[in-house]
Parts: sequence; C-alpha cells; structure tokens
Amino acid sequence: MRLLFVADGRSPTSLSWIAHWLASGEEVHLVSTYPCEPIPGLASLTVVPVAGSGMAGPARGRSARGVGGWLRRIGRPLRYLLGPVSLPQQQRKFLARVRSVQPDLVHALRIPFEGMLASVTPAAIPLAVSIWGNDLTLHAGRSPWLAGLTRRTLRRADGLHADAGRDIRLAEKWGFQPGKPSLVVPGAGGIRTEAMQDLPDTDRIATLPAGLLVVNPRGQRPGSLLQDVFFQSIPLVLARVPQVHFICPALQDDAQARQWVDSLGIGNAVQLWPQVPQPELWALDRRSAVYVSPSIHDGTPNSLLEALACGCFPVVGDIESMREWIRDGENGLLVDARSPQALADALVRALTSPDLREAAKMQNARLIAERAAYARCMAKAEAFYRAVIGNRKAPGSAPA
Repeated sequence: MRLLFVADGRSPTSLSWIAHWLASGEEVHLVSTYPCEPIPGLASLTVVPVAGSGMAGPARGRSARGVGGWLRRIGRPLRYLLGPVSLPQQQRKFLARVRSVQPDLVHALRIPFEGMLASVTPAAIPLAVSIWGNDLTLHAGRSPWLAGLTRRTLRRADGLHADAGRDIRLAEKWGFQPGKPSLVVPGAGGIRTEAMQDLPDTDRIATLPAGLLVVNPRGQRPGSLLQDVFFQSIPLVLARVPQVHFICPALQDDAQARQWVDSLGIGNAVQLWPQVPQPELWALDRRSAVYVSPSIHDGTPNSLLEALACGCFPVVGDIESMREWIRDGENGLLVDARSPQALADALVRALTSPDLREAAKMQNARLIAERAAYARCMAKAEAFYRAVIGNRKAPGSAPA
C-alpha cells in the first residue's frame, strides 16, 4: 500500500502507529502538522503547519522556555481561532501533496487539526480518521467553527479509529455514517510489553527515595486534567501515609506546578521531573505503587495502558472512557477528579492495600495482553485499512 499519514510527526503516539507500516514494508508518506525530525524509512516528509504549529520546536516536551513555547503560552482559545483561519491555505498545500503522492489511503491521526486538514481529500481516495482523547468531548464544541469543521471531517471519513468505544458512538452524532468501517484500539497501536523488560536504571531512577511512590506523568493538560486537585490532595495523603513520595515527569519547568508545591509546603514529598525518555518512564512505572490521572475529559491515555502493563495501580477520574478499562475496586479506583478529598481517599486506599494492588497487577497484565498487545491491535488495524479501502472503492459507494 501507499499510505499518506497526516499527523504530528513529533508525537510518540503517531510514531508508534506509523512504525508498524514502515516495518511492514509499505510505502509511507507523512504530512506533519508540526516541524519534526526526519523519520527513517519514510518515502517523504512534508510539513504543513496549522494553527500556529509552525512556531513549535521539532521535539515535544523540550520547548517550554524557547520560541516553541509560544504555542503553550497563547493557549487553546487562540489556537481555536487560528486553526480555522489557517486551514484553507494549508489545505491547498495538502492537496498538492496528495496529487503528487496518489496514496491508496490517507489517515489523519486526530481531528483537530489533522483530520480537518485532510477533510478535503479527493473523493476517489479513501480517508481514515483517528479520534484521540478529547477531540469530541472537549474540543469539538469550543466554537461554531470547530463544530462545523468536526462535522465536515466526520462526514468525509470513510473509516474511523478511536481509542475508546465511547467515541465511535459520539462520532455518529457528529456526522460519521453508521455502517462504515470502525476500529477501537489504543491510539499508539498498542503496548509492546517486551520493550518494558530489563530496563536499565538511569541516575534519576537509581536515586528515587525509599518508600511508596505515586507517579503522575501527564504534565499540564488544561481543560481535561485537574492537576490543581492532584496537588491539593497531597497534604491530605501525607497526613495519613507520610512515607509516600510523588514523582511528576513533564512538570519541572512548569511555573504553576512549582507554585502549587511551594504554597502547599510539600516540596519534601514531590519531585518535578523534566520530560523523560519512554524507557525511563516505564522504569518509573515499575518502581511506583500507584499511577494517578485526575482527568475530567479523556480518551484512553497511552500512559494509563503503560502503567497497567508495568504493574502500577491506577487511580483515575471516573469518566466513561476510563470505565472501559477500570473496574472500580478491582483493577483500579475511579474517583471524582474535582475533589481533593476524594482523590486523597482513593490514593490512601491504594497505598495502604498491598493485596488490592497485587490482585490488580495480575488482572491488568491479562487485560493488556487481551486488549492492548501491539501485534494483536495492529493486525486489526491492517484489516481496518483493507475494509476502508475496499468500502470506498466498491461499486456504488457513496461520494464524499
């Protein structure tokens, strides 16, 4: 197959998905909406920035204090404005690339703004679209423009991939035609448990404090993740489990996180780490007792699945997408993410219940093997691609 992906070329999720098709020997082209490093094996790489993404750096997590940090500072409201305004010009560039490549399939990995950019894919070429995280539950309704572009994207899609079953149902309300091919597997294609074995200790891992560890690896995600509630819960936890330490990758350079730590007087129990390489995060998961994600909007975070695979007990927001993976009180705890006291109570329960954590560890290992193993999920993705291509090219298929 000749495949054209429209994706953030810096994203580990995108790279993990694309890696399968490169390894399979397909001809893979990438239109990246962000500047990114060259990816070995690609037939071509074209940068088509939207919503100011051209100002970002080539690597995620490294630009908080540089010019690339501009995107983070201007915030989502301005991106919601810039995205629709910048699309027509960038869609012309995208169409020129499509005409040059003549792909068998275009796959946009996310709706805003990758799917919106790809929504002008010519009708003769099949278009698959992925929904990630908050595409429908948070972003789509933020403005009339975004709502209209989301509907246009989903009406044009010949196939839909989501990391939560909830989003397939929601997509039909936003215009995706029932009966077209759909796929529910993790956004990154699944978990490679073999890569998580025998991880060497880094200096940070080797010097972790003794005692129980809680890992919160997701950084700042305004509108979806309530990190203020997380930090407010820490003194409540320490009052009952004083030996616990909280490790927070991706927050070292975050001024708001430092302010919370200082104002709450919890510096002795909290470490704010920089963005760390994936193997180091897996090693941290293996050393930690509890993974926490106080989310109120979410899909299926890859970090959650990685924590489950590493035997780390999850405490997460009680939302529909999390309930697709977590059975409260069995293989994790679901909590009201808006309540510091509720989050603290759940963390204390998890930290003081070693039998619960051990039983969950075995359940979650089976769950990952059955539902999130990379090879199994990508075999489903191959079948999905064949269905999308076959459905679009079948005689009598409806035009976009």
